[in-house]
Amino acid sequence: MSTAQHLLDSRPHSIAHLFLDRVAATPEREAYRYPVPVAGAEEWRSLTWAETARRVKAIAAGLLDLGLGSEERVAIASSTRVEWILADLGVMCAGAAATAIYPSTNADETAYILADSDSRAIFVENAEQLAKVTAHKSELPRLGHAILFDPAGDESSDGGAVDGLDVLTLAELERRGAERLARDPDAVEATVRAIEPEQLATLIYTSGTTGRPKGVRLVHDCWSYQAAAQEATGLVLPDDVQFVWLPLAHVFGKALVAGQVQSGHVMAVDGRIDRIVSNLPVVRPTIMASAPRVFEKVYNGVAARARAEGGARYKIFQWAARVARDHARTGQERVVATGRRSVPLSLAVRHAVADRLVYGKIRAAFGGALRGSASGAAALAPDIGYFFAGAGVKVLEGYGLTETSAACTVNPIDDCRVGTVGKPLPGTEVRIAEDGEILLRGPGVMRGYHNLPDATREALDDDGWFRTGDIGEVDEHGYVRITDRKKDLFKTSGGKYIAPTEIEGRFKALCPYVSNVLVIGDGRNYCTALIALDEAAIRGWAAGAGLTGPGGASTYAEIVASPAVHELVDGYVRRVNADLQRWQTVKKFAVLPRDLDVEHGELTPSLKVKRPVVEGAYADLVAAMYEGAREA
Repeated sequence: MSTAQHLLDSRPHSIAHLFLDRVAATPEREAYRYPVPVAGAEEWRSLTWAETARRVKAIAAGLLDLGLGSEERVAIASSTRVEWILADLGVMCAGAAATAIYPSTNADETAYILADSDSRAIFVENAEQLAKVTAHKSELPRLGHAILFDPAGDESSDGGAVDGLDVLTLAELERRGAERLARDPDAVEATVRAIEPEQLATLIYTSGTTGRPKGVRLVHDCWSYQAAAQEATGLVLPDDVQFVWLPLAHVFGKALVAGQVQSGHVMAVDGRIDRIVSNLPVVRPTIMASAPRVFEKVYNGVAARARAEGGARYKIFQWAARVARDHARTGQERVVATGRRSVPLSLAVRHAVADRLVYGKIRAAFGGALRGSASGAAALAPDIGYFFAGAGVKVLEGYGLTETSAACTVNPIDDCRVGTVGKPLPGTEVRIAEDGEILLRGPGVMRGYHNLPDATREALDDDGWFRTGDIGEVDEHGYVRITDRKKDLFKTSGGKYIAPTEIEGRFKALCPYVSNVLVIGDGRNYCTALIALDEAAIRGWAAGAGLTGPGGASTYAEIVASPAVHELVDGYVRRVNADLQRWQTVKKFAVLPRDLDVEHGELTPSLKVKRPVVEGAYADLVAAMYEGAREA
């Protein structure tokens, strides 16, 4: 029996079981690192597995003391921080089920999720999150308790009742739990022993682009499978240091915690997006998960800095970027053809020189110890993937959905192939339907949508195959390639099918100033694009071009509205068009007055573009690009 198969066959009933086993195996090893403010500064502190267990058991026992039972829902509304993980593990060890809520979710949708899930209690990060709950408390008669991570006043005090809601601090919940354990030391272990694999563990609501979100039912076995599969593929190792900033309310973040409990490695937790870059050299991660937007921003930032430094340095960067792509692409082509990764001697020499001049600085920016970074939630432009691969930063593209408890395919760390999302995890099956749709089956697949039997039947067939809605293919080596979202493919009025993400990816790889781009053309006679620029990058360019300063543009909106910026972007559009079929080319574009963001509902918390929302918000710009349109 293979090691992978043994891990899958011997997986425990739940992450709660796995957690208690982990604590018993390595009690004094470091489990988590997290930042805390100290005297106007900040320092990182740690929890060992034994210290983590004391807090998790106290939280679990506190929830039992509040009367929460098997599969009863307990929501968590917080940014990514160590308390999120402690609360989630506590919910699982109490036999309850967590309802994940993004902290950016508005009050109305928060109330909908709490009501639809029938949540009986909620962990909230602060008074802002609590206010969303109390604003709709009259609609939530079964919600009885709220537990505050950050109380406004004295952390040692109980919060009391607010609008009929019993509010207490996390510290108070842990004290109640400790008292419960003093009376009944086996309370948590006995509860964990009773958990079955098919018992509900998590409800995660999909951030749909239209209509109300759907609750995805993920059972304990989904997470146990994820944990075993990650270790079986070598994605996580016991000596790793993982930096986690992704939303833990997202399925990707939840899966990372499952893998960490399995292997026992250190996890550094800080969800502040503006601290990612400064945290990297402090944490020095060996593994990290990210969304493509982060790699795009790093690439654009490096390119912009090189340009700002002047002619010679910018030329060196451009040369090094070409060498990186050539080196990675050639090595990949040869390993596919011959099974051996190699490059011509002349390319190897150029790569060695470029490494000393450029690539070492890029690796240092990631902390200098990174052995691999998983990328998911959206497609990474191949040219950017080749660049980082050539620079020695392995970006392991994977593929998964909320409905598959995150990853179902991932690139092997020792044979990563840019442009693919890797191979299926052990135990997961992939099939391509007649229309090209990717179908998935395996232990990680959801057990259905909460309270939505019709939607469940539409997504899952009688044999357990999940219809992903993505179009793709599997090559002869078993690597999966995603070509587009089935629902995002559109047909022009001339009858030509367009895959917008292909064009968008090419533009992102070519233009160092772009942040987001949306190609439009469904039912139209040509394609257009809405383009949002990266503020830091375009400001740097504008300063060098003399657009800013006394008498010049000052705000981002003024800069991007200038004729010079339009001319700049037009040059990149023309370069992209040169490599496209005539019907794919972007005939017109509009530069948006601001970047897309989560706050305006244009991006999901995992930074995917909500196409209908963006098109609706900028309907006037889109209409103007098609005024008096004729076939161009």
